[in-house]
Amino acid sequence: MFRRLALFSSLALTTVALAGPAEKPADRAPDDPTEVLSFTLNRLDGTPERLEQYRGKVVLVVNTASKCGYTPQYADLQALYEKYKDRGLVILGFPANNFRNQEPGSNYEIAQFCTKEYGVTFPMFEKISVMGDDQHPLYHKLTTAPEPIGGPVRWNFQKYLVDRTGHVVEMIPTQISPTEPKVIERLESLLAEKTD
Repeated sequence: MFRRLALFSSLALTTVALAGPAEKPADRAPDDPTEVLSFTLNRLDGTPERLEQYRGKVVLVVNTASKCGYTPQYADLQALYEKYKDRGLVILGFPANNFRNQEPGSNYEIAQFCTKEYGVTFPMFEKISVMGDDQHPLYHKLTTAPEPIGGPVRWNFQKYLVDRTGHVVEMIPTQISPTEPKVIERLESLLAEKTD
């Protein structure tokens, strides 16, 4: 276990050092207040990933935590991903420790937890801040988009739906499961939309 942790840490540090900062000036989102895929963030293993690659898909962005009463939503998110990924859905998980220290673990520990406890296979990213002075620019875009399509993060497992053009179109509060009928209905309608 210790050897694997050391290898993971070494690999993550090497990757980040070679790749440079997770967000470069050229990656900043344009002035469009609802466009949110123009960022590069690191996956849990430290590998940089451009969110631009998900343009053309329907994206569900969610801030996660391992020690929250809503943590079982990981199972619903994974079920949703498995059901709709072949039709163009991708779920992007962003661990955050902004609420009552409910995500205290390292990126390695978060990866282990998600895999072991919930079999998560959708993309998970390094821990970021989703609110406050150190809020990540992605979440600044999501939270400053006009309500009801955007709005501040109020708790863990708040969700934002992004259409195939990369624009946030709806905020889904924490207490609403991603598998509730009204969410599925909205998701189905977004998946049915085609882009030019």
